[in-house]
Amino acid sequence: MEIWINPACSKCRSAKQLLDEEGVTYTERRYLEDPPSEQELREVLDRLGLEPWDITRTQEEAAKQLELKDRERWPREPAARDRWIAALAAHPKLIQRPIITAADGTAHVARTEEAVRDAAAREG
Repeated sequence: MEIWINPACSKCRSAKQLLDEEGVTYTERRYLEDPPSEQELREVLDRLGLEPWDITRTQEEAAKQLELKDRERWPREPAARDRWIAALAAHPKLIQRPIITAADGTAHVARTEEAVRDAAAREG
């Protein structure tokens, strides 16, 4: 199990604390220091069953500068998928957090206790 975190994020700290309480062994990836590649993002998105715009933090300054909320410039459609992934790889702060990848091949955007517990249960 791997958890992508930003140590400054309270949701990330809460997720780690819950994993620790559950006794789950995991690898911590500080994705701002060690950003995922475009290929890693594709793999995680496939595991999540989501599209890149689904895990994009549109309130971040980089999102505003890129005008990610402008649906004409940034359509949310398959043809634009690679462009979104490239933006996330270039600006990892835009990636929703924490993301947990479980041993069973699933992944979770673990912003709730329920999502963290679901990911932890999949390690067993």
